[in-house]
Amino acid sequence: MSKVLVIGGGAAGLMAAGTAAKNCSEVILLERNEKVGRKVMVTGKGRCNVTNNCTQLNDLIAAVPVNGRFLYSAFSRFMPSDTIDFFESMRVPLKTERGNRVFPQSDKASDIVDALFFFVKRAGVEIVKGRAESLIIDDGRVAGVHTFEGEDIYADSVIIATGGKSYPLTGSTGDGYKLAEQAGHTIVEPKPSLVPLEVHEGFCTRLQGLSLRNVAITVEDTEKHKKIYSDFGEMLFTHFGVSGPMILSASSHMRDMKRGKYKIYIDLKPALTAEQLDARVLRDFSENVNRNFINALNFLLPKKLVPVIVSLSGIPMSTKVNQVTKEQRAKLVSLLKHLELTVTDFRPIDEAVITSGGVKVAEIDPKTMRSKLVDGLYFAGEVIDVDAYTGGYNLQIAFSTGHLAGESASGV
Repeated sequence: MSKVLVIGGGAAGLMAAGTAAKNCSEVILLERNEKVGRKVMVTGKGRCNVTNNCTQLNDLIAAVPVNGRFLYSAFSRFMPSDTIDFFESMRVPLKTERGNRVFPQSDKASDIVDALFFFVKRAGVEIVKGRAESLIIDDGRVAGVHTFEGEDIYADSVIIATGGKSYPLTGSTGDGYKLAEQAGHTIVEPKPSLVPLEVHEGFCTRLQGLSLRNVAITVEDTEKHKKIYSDFGEMLFTHFGVSGPMILSASSHMRDMKRGKYKIYIDLKPALTAEQLDARVLRDFSENVNRNFINALNFLLPKKLVPVIVSLSGIPMSTKVNQVTKEQRAKLVSLLKHLELTVTDFRPIDEAVITSGGVKVAEIDPKTMRSKLVDGLYFAGEVIDVDAYTGGYNLQIAFSTGHLAGESASGV
């Protein structure tokens, strides 16, 4: 019987360990935290967006902007439908929401973590608390790890599934990169992905805490004069700029970040054309002819947003609405359809949902997740240089690569 050591008890590591054990391997799962799945617990705001109910392989790959084709074999062997079947077979009913996002019906990430934990325990995996310090490599082949606790754990195969550098409080501190480098692997510089954005406009601070729903955004690369992303949904203003689901997704399309390179245009009324919105504003004004301009927008916008829009419009707040000119109204409509934000930077990597960068995919066999440099060494999950859009795709990467690595390491 072969012996497999999995380093990291997150989504990828748990799937890899359980899969290898089911295939009759003796498996040790080395996890530095007291409990497994800590990062899974905080995904989807604690609800856990477990996968995306995407049925076409090409659509799945298209949702991975960084090295998506590398995942062809992993996805082919374990699709979102397999993830759904897996959890429902573990008695976790799932539901599909907007954008094909899949969640547990209970809306509790703990149900997903519990299912993965019971999966590995029933398969006979031994969970050991400890932190890998270095790989034991003998004559070009991995033979185990040396831990920070001073213990040597020997194995025929080692799967590194330690995650990236996002959410460091969950244990994702980049340990896997150091282990991979020791084995001679190239590490593509880790950068934040699916991360909030800092913006130049000071009014964001005044709007801190305001959540906008059912709005649309367009992101423009000002250097290439090209629209690179658009979306409809929810966003949030913060003291540093913007966050929320749409913003996190937009961030994954931004490369080589520079101050002012990217602009975000918010359409506050995407259901209305400019002409329809103008008619709506004119109607509101006609019903409030004796009011000051600042008091005539409360039916159109969230209360917190009104003074900001009034200030940006250039229309004095005390102007009576029946004195607002057609040109001023046109500027107001344009502002409501194209509220402009100038992106200055990503937030720090420890605030990112996932890490972009990691072990260079050219040095990993995509059909097995095996290292091309050291025999017996495998990789799974976020430690690899692949990252996807928000919507359950990144957890699917973890499950697919973990499943493939577990199968391969156990000799299937």
